[in-house]
Amino acid sequence: MYVCLCKGVSDHTIRQAVDDGLSSMRELRQQYGVASQCGCCKQCAKEVLADALQQKQRRFAQESLIDTDVCYA
Repeated sequence: MYVCLCKGVSDHTIRQAVDDGLSSMRELRQQYGVASQCGCCKQCAKEVLADALQQKQRRFAQESLIDTDVCYA
């Protein structure tokens, strides 16, 4: 779905940006122009960004658990 119609930024774009290292609304605004024009998308963009950051953190935690549970006998 499109989050920012003015700049044509989708939720997929935001999620991919988070996977690539983006971590704040400031970075999202600087790189993609989200919430820099009319501002109607700001709240939705914040929610998508927060969700993407949480998912990334969960994936990292799961990968850490998997790595520590390996037995090298």
